[in-house]
Amino acid sequence: MARSFDVDRARYETPGCVGVAHFNNAGSALPPARVTDTVIDYLRTESLLGGYEAAEEAKDRLDGVYTSVARLLNAAPEDIALSDNATRSWQAIFYALPFAPGDRILTASAEYASNAIAYLQIARRTGATVEVVDNDETGQLDVDDLRRRIDSDVKLIAVTHVPTQGGLVNPAEEIGAVAREAGIPFLLDACQSAGQLDLDVERIGCDALTSTGRKYLRGPRGTGFLYVHPRLRDRLEPAMLDLHSAKWTSPSEYVVDPTAKRFEVWERDFAAVLGLGAAVDYAMEWGLPAIEERVTALAATLRSRLADLDRVTVHDAGARKCGLVTFSVDGLPADEIKDRLNAAKINTSVAHPSSAQYDFTARRLPDLVRASVHYYNTEEEIDRLTGEVVALSR
Repeated sequence: MARSFDVDRARYETPGCVGVAHFNNAGSALPPARVTDTVIDYLRTESLLGGYEAAEEAKDRLDGVYTSVARLLNAAPEDIALSDNATRSWQAIFYALPFAPGDRILTASAEYASNAIAYLQIARRTGATVEVVDNDETGQLDVDDLRRRIDSDVKLIAVTHVPTQGGLVNPAEEIGAVAREAGIPFLLDACQSAGQLDLDVERIGCDALTSTGRKYLRGPRGTGFLYVHPRLRDRLEPAMLDLHSAKWTSPSEYVVDPTAKRFEVWERDFAAVLGLGAAVDYAMEWGLPAIEERVTALAATLRSRLADLDRVTVHDAGARKCGLVTFSVDGLPADEIKDRLNAAKINTSVAHPSSAQYDFTARRLPDLVRASVHYYNTEEEIDRLTGEVVALSR
């Protein structure tokens, strides 16, 4: 039975809903007023007290952000690190892992550019190899093929949960089961799933998970976080350390922080950190199962209506789909569609081949218009979007 969802309240608490139909939530969602107020209020305090003094006054609130993110993921606060973006969080883990000639990195065909570039760089440096696991008949990562590839040379399984170029949700829990059975670290990029899907790191079985604040969590830009389980954390020394991630214990000695804070750096935007905490708490008030249900249903409606239009092709793959909807219109460049929708106060984005070369090349995809829904979107806004697509495709 579908849960009731107070859409009117969600829109009232989201000032941006007045001006635009925002379908770019996988890029950067509209923040609730509470998040914006949290950031601005802290900046005002900082301007009156001083930067160090404001941080000291807000110490308990800042510490509480770790607890909030931990609750979001069903983790412990000491397993959480904060950063300035998802890529920085992901890199903190990946570049701490040791690789040698002959080591194998397994990933998915939907992998994001930043991650793939890092794999290729490490492969060049170390002699490790990168392998793309096959998709199954639905277009998601084929867990059976993943299992067949496992041997003692596999040193990492790293997968993007929800890719930038479509509504696919890769089978993270099944991947986690394979990784645990083989004793191989599993790094999950949850940049576009955190905030729209109900994530549980214990259920998923990942050793590390990374995400951002600006997308479905509706937090400020310039925020991100990292979860890392002690079974992996205790084996890794970060590629870079400072006086926050380690303690200088004598002129010739240092000790790395025992918690996930070993992956942080000292300087940060404290206003944005508090904004991230406010965004996570706000999402938890709505409840991630309820958010997931509404987002998935809205996306299914949009996907269905676009698929019914002449000259429009929907390109989303996977047995399970989420809030991202990608499509193309015969004879119209995706960037032109985006610009014309933007002129009508409808925000979308474009996914280009350079952001996901494995997938775009294998499926021979054109540039794609990406419309990503959130729970504050409405069916009326979906009607506006599809109506504009009809008009511009004539």
